[in-house]
Amino acid sequence: MSNVIIIMMIGVSLLTFFIVLGAFLWAVKNKQFDDEYKFITLDDDEESLNDMLNLEKRKEEALRKQKKLS
Repeated sequence: MSNVIIIMMIGVSLLTFFIVLGAFLWAVKNKQFDDEYKFITLDDDEESLNDMLNLEKRKEEALRKQKKLS
C-alpha cells in the first residue's frame, strides 16, 4: 500500500514540476521578465533621455529589419 502512495506522490510531483517549468518557459519566451524601464531614473538629464530614445528607435528598426528578413 505504501508503494502506491509513493508512486502517486512522485507522479504528482513530476506533473507539477512540468507545469511550473512550462509556465516559466512561456513567461521567458513572452518577455515577462524584461524590465525595459530599469535604467530610467527620475533625475536623468535631457541628454541621457535623448540617448535612450535614440537607442530605443534603433532597436525597433533592427527588429523590423529582422522581421522582414524572416
